[in-house]
Amino acid sequence: MTARSTRRRLLAAGAVFASGALLLVGCGDQTDDAGDDGKETESSSSSSSGTAKSPADLLPQKIKNAGVIEVGSDIAYPPVEFKQGGKVVGIDPDLAAALGEELGVKFEFTNGKFDSLLTGLRAERFDIVMSAMSDTKNRQDGTDPETGKKVSDGVDFVDYFTAGVSLYTVKGNPDGIKGWDDLCGKKIVVQRQTVSHDQAKAKSKECEDKGKKKISIEAHSTDIDAQTRLRGGGADAGSSDYPVAAYAVQKSGGGNHFELIGEQELAGPYGIAVSKDDTELRDALKAALEELIKNGEYQKIIDKWEVPEGAVSEVKINGGS
Repeated sequence: MTARSTRRRLLAAGAVFASGALLLVGCGDQTDDAGDDGKETESSSSSSSGTAKSPADLLPQKIKNAGVIEVGSDIAYPPVEFKQGGKVVGIDPDLAAALGEELGVKFEFTNGKFDSLLTGLRAERFDIVMSAMSDTKNRQDGTDPETGKKVSDGVDFVDYFTAGVSLYTVKGNPDGIKGWDDLCGKKIVVQRQTVSHDQAKAKSKECEDKGKKKISIEAHSTDIDAQTRLRGGGADAGSSDYPVAAYAVQKSGGGNHFELIGEQELAGPYGIAVSKDDTELRDALKAALEELIKNGEYQKIIDKWEVPEGAVSEVKINGGS
């Protein structure tokens, strides 16, 4: 029995009296067998009596009984998720709280290293992963991005935000770096197993193919560690998701530590990761997020964190490439 299962047994007794109310929360619709384009089938978009199902109706019974969706997250990635005054705050926690209102359950965040979150999901330590995780084909398929070899069963993603990766340097940009091509023979800091990490590896190979020195890549377990290393003079540049890099430039040292370089690249969706065999939960999350977009709560959260360029108007399943 997993730790998550044990916990649910303890929660179930208290949740049973609330379960009837939970079923009435929200109003939306989604199929259990939605494909990559998120299309619905007529049979799953309504009950046998023809009544449309709410997002809460779509939840698996084990979640309804527990009243909790357990979230794995690397809570050191401001402004997406981070701790402030002892509380977990950010874009993802705010969206999770709003999703919880739609679904009639709580979202409880557990902190973990980014590169171990999908392993934790497969081990059933979490129900979902919500951690500024880019929806990529490799993660969907469970393949290694460098070798293409199958390493896991993969996951499904419910896409909820769009972001690319950005370069940044210490304030003043002493090396005059204008883009990735200027990093050949220089050192970059990134967070391990992120899209920025993959981009740095690809750009390093391009340097070698052109007969130039490769990029020295220093990968850290958290983005904050990478920022600290750059600020201390241990690298020439850093790369992370655009909203994170922009936030660091704006906030770190009162705006005196870093500056952005060039435009963001490789823009793609962030997704809520769900096990491939947990289609009910996946579809309930999609339906709830669609309700948040429809009723304006999604946009309020986007506006609060000043990231309008990342907003989505359509919720897709496995929309990444």
